[in-house]
Amino acid sequence: MSKDVCHRCSKPVYPTDKIGPLKDGTFFHQGCFKCYLCGSRLALKTYCNNRESIDDREVYCRSHVPIAKPHDPTLPPPLPSPAEYLNGNNNGVEHHNNRQRQLDAGLQDLKIAHAMKVTQVRKPYPKIQHGGAKYIVDYDTQSRLELLHRQKEDKLYEEFEAEREKEFQKVEKEFKEEWERNLMEISKKKYGNVKNSELLKELTIKKDKKLETINFKLKERERTKTHEMVDQQAKEMLDLWRQARYQQRDYDVDETTSSCSSTGVPSSYPTTPPPPMPPSCSKRHIYTDTSVFTQIDQLAVSVASQEMQTFTELVRSLTSGARSDVDKARAIYRWITVKNLNVMTFDPNLDKDNPMSLLRGIKYGTESYHVLFKRLCSYAGLHCDVIKGFSKSAGYQPGIPFPDNRFRNTWNAAFLDGSWRFVQCNWGARHLVNAKDLGVKNGDRRSIEDKNEIEGDANLRYEYDDHYFMTDPEEMIYEFFPDDAQWQLLPRPITLKQFEQLPFVRSLFFRFGLHFTDPRLQAILKADRSGAVGISLSMGPESTKNLIFHYYLRFFDGTENSETLQNGCSLKRYVMQSMNTKNDVVLFRVHVPTSEPLLLDIFANSVSAEHYLTGQPVKFKSVCKFKIICEHLCHVMVPLPECASGEWGPYKATRLFGLIPITHEDPIINCGQYCDIRFRMLRPLNEFVANLHRNGVDSKRLQRCVQCSVYENEILISLEFPDEGQYGLELYTRWEFKFKKSIQIFYLRDSNQKTLNGKQLFTHCCKYLINSRVQ
Repeated sequence: MSKDVCHRCSKPVYPTDKIGPLKDGTFFHQGCFKCYLCGSRLALKTYCNNRESIDDREVYCRSHVPIAKPHDPTLPPPLPSPAEYLNGNNNGVEHHNNRQRQLDAGLQDLKIAHAMKVTQVRKPYPKIQHGGAKYIVDYDTQSRLELLHRQKEDKLYEEFEAEREKEFQKVEKEFKEEWERNLMEISKKKYGNVKNSELLKELTIKKDKKLETINFKLKERERTKTHEMVDQQAKEMLDLWRQARYQQRDYDVDETTSSCSSTGVPSSYPTTPPPPMPPSCSKRHIYTDTSVFTQIDQLAVSVASQEMQTFTELVRSLTSGARSDVDKARAIYRWITVKNLNVMTFDPNLDKDNPMSLLRGIKYGTESYHVLFKRLCSYAGLHCDVIKGFSKSAGYQPGIPFPDNRFRNTWNAAFLDGSWRFVQCNWGARHLVNAKDLGVKNGDRRSIEDKNEIEGDANLRYEYDDHYFMTDPEEMIYEFFPDDAQWQLLPRPITLKQFEQLPFVRSLFFRFGLHFTDPRLQAILKADRSGAVGISLSMGPESTKNLIFHYYLRFFDGTENSETLQNGCSLKRYVMQSMNTKNDVVLFRVHVPTSEPLLLDIFANSVSAEHYLTGQPVKFKSVCKFKIICEHLCHVMVPLPECASGEWGPYKATRLFGLIPITHEDPIINCGQYCDIRFRMLRPLNEFVANLHRNGVDSKRLQRCVQCSVYENEILISLEFPDEGQYGLELYTRWEFKFKKSIQIFYLRDSNQKTLNGKQLFTHCCKYLINSRVQ
């Protein structure tokens, strides 16, 4: 317990909020260290003491510190001695009274009257209220409430430590007793073949398992108690805000308002949390570009690199530039995602007064992202709730039921912009990567969609997922199912069974503006008797230019070599991806070759033509997964010709290379022995190479069957098929340096550009599936 007391408020001062001792030995809270008269905040370099009175231990700013004038009295006159009073000598008394009357005249001088009275009369500390105040909750009041919360939290963690020590000592005692008991039994039975080392190993394993079980139970109990404590403290902090908002209305100060109300008229933030209801508008009606939060995000990154002493100081630093409740929540969300608490290291001997003790709940595993987010929201005056339920998280596969607690999760709902909004800090958490290695591996659970470069090292970027901030309920329900149906925030809540049947999608699915053309599509797809099944995704017009897809088909059990059949044929050759530009739809047609269940994983990424032409590999990110089953397979389709993976048809060439198909717009061509395919060039492409493939035939033998010719801005691909059958045609191209100086400059600057003998390597352009009938 702290023994130091604040001179201003007479309450204990803790090291995390202490200023002092000053020259006169006084201590102050950081919030109490203000000018005694005007209330302006002071620092150790700017405060002043009253030099006219030793008894005055208050602090002042330079404008209000009492300063003696040249005509001020230096010392008060000496009082008459007691002997003069006893002897009846009134001369001394009259002399003193005359002298005092002369001094009283100086008190009437307006220049010093106020300062002189301040040093003589103790006044209560004035609470400064003015229309320009940025925070409606007083810093001192909030800091003192936080100190009370810290005391309760200290006591709770002391109880945790004592309970853990008690349980571990109990296990240690049982271990010793069992060890001695076994030794006695061995000695009595004279088992010479039993070694002490083997017995010790067996008992140690048993002890470790018991400790692991106890630790798990204690951790769950501690999390529950911590959650209850934070929930109670958040209510108390919000009650402080409620009282301040009532007082604010008396002063007619607008502080926290909606950033985008449907009526266009700002409304006051509610003093009590409203019931859960569907939001009045979607996220895209509030903002569509994260650049609106540039200043908020940069401030959050800057604050994350600093060590704050209190939550009050932390939240006020984060929200210093906030203009709405959305800005406040955004600042807290970005601070948590940038802080990357999952990998934060703590000193095992961390003192509770250390700034990092603010996050000791994270250190001990008793406080999660979601509890911390709720705590910080309460300091910002925002209503927030922690929601529990199921999630389709790491390890989950399409169609798996939720019979146990394997996929339990928690997330937040905050009241922002006049409605409840979902926030998932954990899945939006920060990653720091090298700018040269952006992207994630195929199948990574957490698809990072926003890569915002912060001032500093140009090769480092902070990555976070904006999808999980203010997520719309219609999108949130694909990944999260709350225990309480009200917190689905849907007009028509769904059941857990319906949640299991929803397609398994990731955040990038919504980031790229994708939708299922069939709203009844489920996570488990049933193929017909021929093994055929189709999946079609629609996309927005802004995504069609740069969005490219990839797919991966494997056996659902996930064993070794699960992507190939027994004959060595890849399962990817049973998937045909094509594009319908009229409707902006990408179609995946699958013909399963087996009755065993399969897993189809669809990937996507937004890639510019300039990046694609560098020849560097594209790092795709998972957007959705499906389980495919075929209960009755009548006949097996032959695999597609072995071509490069990816999209069939000419529209990849149109989007990325500026090649417009003149003769054949469909991915499948039906022709005779001869076929001519023509393109029109919109970009300066010079060299073209076409390869022909057929199952069971060496591709080198088919090379003489295809020729490429360039006539001005037109490309001609002439084909002569030797036999009837199904063929795969691939087209490759490259840009030459000599065509355009600007292109040459671009490639010379790109250190990753793949070249051979001074020329760019060929890049895959497009491919066709051709069914030829030779008469």
